[in-house]
Amino acid sequence: MKHSAALTPRPARDSDPSSKRSRKSRILLAVRGGCEMTWLLGLCVLVFSFFCISSPVEVCTNALIPGAKGDQGEKGEEGDGGVMGKAGPPGLPGAQGEPGLKGDVGQMGKMGPAGDKGDQGDTGLDGLPGFKGKPGTTCDCGRYRNIVGQLDLNVGKLKNAVKFVKNVVLGLRETEERYYLLVKEPKRFREASVNCKLRGGSMAMPKNSNTNRLMADYVSKAGLTSAYIGVQAQSTETNGSSTYTYADSSPLQGFEAWNQEDVQSTSSPTTNSSCVELLSTGTWAQVECETTMFFVCEFPKSRRRGGATPAFTSS
Repeated sequence: MKHSAALTPRPARDSDPSSKRSRKSRILLAVRGGCEMTWLLGLCVLVFSFFCISSPVEVCTNALIPGAKGDQGEKGEEGDGGVMGKAGPPGLPGAQGEPGLKGDVGQMGKMGPAGDKGDQGDTGLDGLPGFKGKPGTTCDCGRYRNIVGQLDLNVGKLKNAVKFVKNVVLGLRETEERYYLLVKEPKRFREASVNCKLRGGSMAMPKNSNTNRLMADYVSKAGLTSAYIGVQAQSTETNGSSTYTYADSSPLQGFEAWNQEDVQSTSSPTTNSSCVELLSTGTWAQVECETTMFFVCEFPKSRRRGGATPAFTSS
């Protein structure tokens, strides 16, 4: 069949003008039909798109639409405690609280150091007489009397030796109750007071004219013009004023030996600059406590019969 079709001669093209017009019309009809098909296809696409847009969502997609909100459920159980967070910044200080109740009395503290030895008290009243003793036995006391006599001689020699040591070697002066030592070491008043305490005594305190005269002669014979004594200005707790007292804190009562220049200024002394020096003339004078000079110490005598030299070292 193919071969017969291929061998079939093609008809000759018609050269008639009417045939040309008919062929042109067919071409125009074919083009018009194609445009109508294109327009119809576009219209179908537009309608389909409009249908997809205006139709419900489930028509174009597979997603589910959420339903209406349900009722509130029951309250669940309380959960476990969370992890503790970081510490926040410190808050502002609170208001001061009310004072608490008074506490109990504390334990007794340690015993403080022993104070300075006080002055000898007044003699007490005589006691009642004792009972009569038993009669003694008869003895030959002549031999013992010789021994006692020899002991008295030895005791007298020892007393003279002790007196020589005290007055010549150590340079001491004494009264019935005390020894006095002139320390030839220049020191400030506070240092002199400590030095006397280390020697076993205290700063010398002339509380009567006889003791003052003894100490003044002591200073004069040593070739000195003055020396510290145990008198100093101390402040009082009542009104803040100052007054002169002895080294043992006892007030000046009954005896004072101020010179004429210092009589007026002694009424209101200052604690920082009002120490006292004993002049070789026997009068007292004010002096700066920071001044360095020699000083006099005093030592109480032993209460044993006959007395004994106190425990101190010579300067």
